[in-house]
Amino acid sequence: MTRWAPQKKDVLASLAEEILHNYGRGRTIVAVDGIDVAGTGEFADDLAEAMRLKGHTVFRASIEGFHRPRALRYARGRDSPEGFYRDSYDYRTFKRTLVEPFRMGGSTSFVAAAFDVRRDAQVEPVWLSGPADAVLIVDGNFLNRPELRGLWNYSVWLEVSEAEADARRIDRDRTSPSPRPERHLRYSGAQALYAVESTPRTRATAIIDNTDVDVPRRVFADSC
Repeated sequence: MTRWAPQKKDVLASLAEEILHNYGRGRTIVAVDGIDVAGTGEFADDLAEAMRLKGHTVFRASIEGFHRPRALRYARGRDSPEGFYRDSYDYRTFKRTLVEPFRMGGSTSFVAAAFDVRRDAQVEPVWLSGPADAVLIVDGNFLNRPELRGLWNYSVWLEVSEAEADARRIDRDRTSPSPRPERHLRYSGAQALYAVESTPRTRATAIIDNTDVDVPRRVFADSC
């Protein structure tokens, strides 16, 4: 049985209800966007479960399942912020094998992942299909960049305080099998570039302060 803190449960239930109220029929795609340590994967999983508790069919995917090969990702340098922002993901495959067939519905099958970044290799596709009324929740970095923002029916922006983001990056590096503190600049620099070029916070349908992952807070701004 799912166990969430009362406030988190309320936030997830309210968000799920809002999305299903507006997009409960047909095929719907929701983005959970945020910086690299915002917790988009866990939040998207929890949101999917909140929708399932309301009796809806939900699929999950992450942009992390659509990386480009290592040689292309690091073409501008292993620690390049611009390389992380511009070269990390294969958006063409993402659209062709997941987004477009999911939207078609019917008997059309789609895949939730196409590349294993750790093995630096394509994965054997697992073809999925679902009912006419279904939601796909995609999490990850840079989801409101210009070439993607038109894909989403609804988008969530997760934000965390700068201090918490730094602490999470340090903790991530500490537990990494190959710690490299210089990677922080690759990630934080790419997020700064994304913020300037795409203003993702203003593109979101909902903003969630996820500084405390157990007590997320809905933040209301003029743009949402």
